[in-house]
Amino acid sequence: MDHSKDFSKSEKSRIIEMAWEDRTPFDAIEFQFGLSEEETIELMRSEMKTSSFRMWRKRVSGRKTKHRKKRNDEVNRFVSPNQY
Repeated sequence: MDHSKDFSKSEKSRIIEMAWEDRTPFDAIEFQFGLSEEETIELMRSEMKTSSFRMWRKRVSGRKTKHRKKRNDEVNRFVSPNQY
């Protein structure tokens, strides 16, 4: 699915920012923007340079903080207290 047409430039920027953040799970992106993990990956692939996308995928693959099911049960928030 190509959801990149559905979002404004600022929304795409925010999705990319959230995807890069270590502590923001894919669930938060889905909650706020309706994009599944796979759709977020597709958006990242279409919006980033190939080398940047590969670097990002290497960073997030298997990362506990990006996948709610792998997270410690004590962590129950979507966003940092610093976000608005």
